[in-house]
Amino acid sequence: MASLRAKGSFKKLYSWLPILILYISVLNEFDLNYLNLKYFSFNFPFILIFFFTLKDFKHFDYILVFFAGLFNDTVVGLPLGLSSLSYTLICISAAYIRNITIRPNPVKDWFYFLFIISLINSLNYSLLSLFFEFELILMNFIVNTFFTFLFYIIFVSMFKYYLKGLND
Repeated sequence: MASLRAKGSFKKLYSWLPILILYISVLNEFDLNYLNLKYFSFNFPFILIFFFTLKDFKHFDYILVFFAGLFNDTVVGLPLGLSSLSYTLICISAAYIRNITIRPNPVKDWFYFLFIISLINSLNYSLLSLFFEFELILMNFIVNTFFTFLFYIIFVSMFKYYLKGLND
C-alpha cells in the first residue's frame, strides 16, 4: 500500500512539473546568458507557456502564469506587469489556435509561435522604449526571437516525451 501512495504523490508532483519549471526559469532568469555569448539568448518561458497552453494541459493555470510574469518582472527589473501581459497574451493566442485547429500540425504551430513571439517582443520593445524610456538594442530582441523560434521545436519533442510519460 505504501508504494501505491508514494507513486500517487510522485505522479501528482510530476503533473505539476511544467509550472514548477516555469517558476524556476523566471526566478533564475533562464536565457543562457551565463555562457557570456554576445548574440545568443532565448526565452524559455515563452516556449513553455505556448506549448502547454496549446496542449490544454490541465495543471497549467493562467493565474499561475500571470504570477510567474510578476516574479519575472521583479527579478529582471522590468516595469511590473509587462511580463505578465506578455505571458497572458501568449496564453490567449495559444488557446485561440488550439480552439480553431481541426488537425494539429507541429510545423504550423511552430510558425504561429514565431508570429506570436515576434508580436510580443515588438510590443515589449515599443512599450519599454516609448513609455518607460529604456535604452534598448533592437538586435537583442531579434536574436532572442530567432533563437526562441529555433529552440521551440527541440523543446516540443522533450515536452511531448513528458506528456507521454504522464499518460502512461
